[in-house]
Amino acid sequence: MNIASIFRRGSDDLFGVDVSASGIKLVGLGGQKERLVLQYCAMEALSAGCVIDGAIEQVDEAAATLQRLVKRTGSKTKKIALALPSSSVITKKIAIPSGLTPLEMEEHVEVEAKQYIPFPLDEVSLDFFGMGASPDRQGQDDVVIAAARREHVQNLQDFAEAAGMVPVIVDINSYALRLALGRILDVQAKATPGTLSVLYKLGANKTSIQVLRGKDLVYERDQTVGGAQLTKKIASQYGLSAAEAESRKCLGNLGHGYETAVLAPFVETLVQELSRGLQLFFNSTPYNKVNQVFLTGGGALLGGLASAVAAETQVPCAIVNPFQGMVVGADLQRKQVLQDAPAYLGACGLALRRFFN
Repeated sequence: MNIASIFRRGSDDLFGVDVSASGIKLVGLGGQKERLVLQYCAMEALSAGCVIDGAIEQVDEAAATLQRLVKRTGSKTKKIALALPSSSVITKKIAIPSGLTPLEMEEHVEVEAKQYIPFPLDEVSLDFFGMGASPDRQGQDDVVIAAARREHVQNLQDFAEAAGMVPVIVDINSYALRLALGRILDVQAKATPGTLSVLYKLGANKTSIQVLRGKDLVYERDQTVGGAQLTKKIASQYGLSAAEAESRKCLGNLGHGYETAVLAPFVETLVQELSRGLQLFFNSTPYNKVNQVFLTGGGALLGGLASAVAAETQVPCAIVNPFQGMVVGADLQRKQVLQDAPAYLGACGLALRRFFN
C-alpha cells in the first residue's frame, strides 16, 4: 500500500477508522450519496502511550481494539479507510502543462515533487490529484501533490493487517475533517463562497484549527491544548490515577464541586487559547472576522464550552453533528450516537470517502 489512495474514492463497503491518542472511532455508512445511512458507529479508548503524535506505538493493542469494534458491528466488511496526521504529510499545489497523458502527468509530478519534498523520493509515498485548468496560468492545470514518509504509511498498514483488515484508503486527518464538515455545510446551506468557517477539533493532546472560505482551506494550525490537560487536573484534584480520572471524566462521575473547582477554570483557559489561535489567524492573513465557529472532537461537549466560545469570539458557535441529515440505522442506539457524535467527525469523513472524493 502507498499513499496513492489519498485522493481516490472507495467503491465498496468500508469502515472509516479514526485512530488517535484517546482511542479508535469506527463509522460505516450505507445508502446513497443523496440519502446516507449511518449503519455502524462505535468507539473504544486506548491506553496512554498507545498512540503518540499520530504514530501507533502499541500496534497489537490498537489492532485488538479495532477487532473488537468490528466484531460489535456484525459486519463482514474488511476494507477500511485510515488517515495520517497532517504533520506527517507534505502537500503542495503546483501547475503543470495541460493536455498531458496520465503517464506524462506522473512523470511531471515526480520531477516537480523533488523541489518540495526534503527526502529522497524512494523514501516517500507520493500521490497527486488534478484540479483542472489553472485560473491563474493559461495552458496549465493545477495539481495537488501529497507525500509522506513510507514508515508512517507502513505503520498504518501494519496496524490494519494485524487487525485482519485491508487498508484501501490512506487520507489526511485534516482532509477527512473538512470532507465531513463540507457535507454538513451543504445540509445547512452554509457553504456560500465568501463565508469564513472555523473548525476547532479538540483532541486529547492538541487542538487543531482550520479556517475555511466556503469549502476551501485558507488557514491551518495546531495548538498544544487538549482534553488530557483536564484529565491531569482531575487526577490531581481528586487523588486519582490517570486512567481513573479519564474514566470518571467521561462518565461525569466526579461529585459536587467539580464544575466550579475544576471544569469552569479549565474551560476558561481553553477558550482563551482558542481565541488566541483565532487572533493569530487574523494577524497572519488579510481577514479580520469570521462568520461561524464549529467545535468537534471529544472535548467539544465540555459543559459550557460552546457558549463560552461564542461569547469570547462574538461569533455563533455550534457543536458539530457529523450525522446530521443521515438516517440512523435501526440497530444503533440513537440517543448514545447523538450524544457522542462530535467525536466521530474524522471517522465519518473517512467513511464518506466511499461516496466523495
